[in-house]
Amino acid sequence: MLHNLARRLSGLSSLLYALLALALALPVLAVLGSWLQWSPQSTDILLEMGRTVLPDYALTTLGLCLMVAVGVTVLGLATAALVTLFDFPGRGVFEWLLLLPLAMPAYVVAYAYTDFLQYSGPLQIGLRAWLGFKGSLWPDVRSVWGAAMVFTLALYTYVYLLARTALVERASGLMEAARLLGAPLSRRIREIALPLARPAVAAGVALALMETLADFGVSSYFGIQTFTAGIYKAWLSMDNRIAAAQLATVLLAVVVVLLQLEQRAQKRMRFNQGRGSRQGSAEAQPVALQGARRVMAWGVCSLPVLLGFVLPVLIMLRALVAETTDLPWDRFAQWALTSLRLGAVTALLAVGVAMALAFSVRTRADRVSQGAIQLVGLGYAIPGAVVVVGLLLPVGWIQQTWPASSAGAWITATSLGLVWAYLVRFCAVALQSVQSGYARIPASLDDSARMLGVTGWGLMRRVHAPLLKRTTLAAMLLVFVDVMKELPATMVLRPFNSDTLAVVAYQLARDERLGEAALPSLALVLVGLIPVILLSRTLRQPKS
Repeated sequence: MLHNLARRLSGLSSLLYALLALALALPVLAVLGSWLQWSPQSTDILLEMGRTVLPDYALTTLGLCLMVAVGVTVLGLATAALVTLFDFPGRGVFEWLLLLPLAMPAYVVAYAYTDFLQYSGPLQIGLRAWLGFKGSLWPDVRSVWGAAMVFTLALYTYVYLLARTALVERASGLMEAARLLGAPLSRRIREIALPLARPAVAAGVALALMETLADFGVSSYFGIQTFTAGIYKAWLSMDNRIAAAQLATVLLAVVVVLLQLEQRAQKRMRFNQGRGSRQGSAEAQPVALQGARRVMAWGVCSLPVLLGFVLPVLIMLRALVAETTDLPWDRFAQWALTSLRLGAVTALLAVGVAMALAFSVRTRADRVSQGAIQLVGLGYAIPGAVVVVGLLLPVGWIQQTWPASSAGAWITATSLGLVWAYLVRFCAVALQSVQSGYARIPASLDDSARMLGVTGWGLMRRVHAPLLKRTTLAAMLLVFVDVMKELPATMVLRPFNSDTLAVVAYQLARDERLGEAALPSLALVLVGLIPVILLSRTLRQPKS
């Protein structure tokens, strides 16, 4: 009897995990299911967009992605190689300074540089007065090249982090061996360092491109017609959710391809790192730089920090000081409280879901639990536009089928839909952090606890939870910060009079009220510094 009861409870638990994973995967399933609802109207819209704007959307998106890929590769790999393979004064400081642009949302960088570099900006005004020129001194920053510059400065850290890790793990010892064999520095870099860093660079570029494709704030603010803009145009301007969902499917397919490339690159990185080497040996010392090479290293490492963090912060502070007397401090408190509330609720729920899924895989790694893990893990790669379309499609179907139902109001008129969208996107962040914490807990502890009579959820409550305190706290902070910065899903799904800091910053900047936009923008930067500080401390800890 007890055996049957345990089996039923196990089956019920598997069912709950399956339902949870299904709820988080619903946006993707709804978008894919849109192809089953083919209608003449959506066909006409897609054909018309295919003849007119879609080719431009695709070419613009492709060009933007190519420029971003080249930019983050050059900047991330160059800085990672300098702080890893070479020695110069200030190298240790640059190791964490180069992480600071990670705290800057890309759309905040866009706001700052638009104000600074535009025709009526302080830089062009000063240069025209100094040089005596008339007219614009360079093309409008609100363009594809301007967006590529913004994304490069904001996203090169992905390549920098992964390439730095790969070079620390393997390159130093092998380059020292090559030096002892008489290979010159240029050959060591070309034939040893770069091939070893290639999988890390590929993974970092894939992550940067996924962020670029998922962007709404920069492309919308600059007026760039990307594929994401086409999705919103089909939904909002043409009022056809099926056409928007089918366009979202194309974007989702591209993101899935990038995700697969990133995962393959990560596997190659693990293979390279798993091969034995004497990392950190006394003989494997970085090459000391002297003279002009040292100055060049300072310049290369300083440039992304200055352009990606220091200068945007100074520009926003200048705008903030100029508008000190007119700042909406009372409304700022309301925006901040809304952002804090949504971030805290989502972080708690995301960590709870991640703990439950990770615990289920650790205790009984059946197909249901593993499938749930894989579905939830896809969330972070899904663009906000796809999540929005995928959540609103079922709402539309419910309203058409049952007009008297209040299900649609629960999604669109309350914070439920918004929190749901956040969980779809950011549960993967919490899950990855919790799983990394579980990997450090030996299985022998579980066996010892079972021998003492601690089983089931008591095992997680009494054994795992105390050991995962730091991991769960880090996961909550990461999810909290991501929710604070999220823009596209919040723009569409937020209830009435529930503006967040990200939404308000975008709206004020769009209305050319940069001084007022500076306040919520700088608040987001301060919040974004939390995971950067944690990450820098983690990287600086000596390896055992």
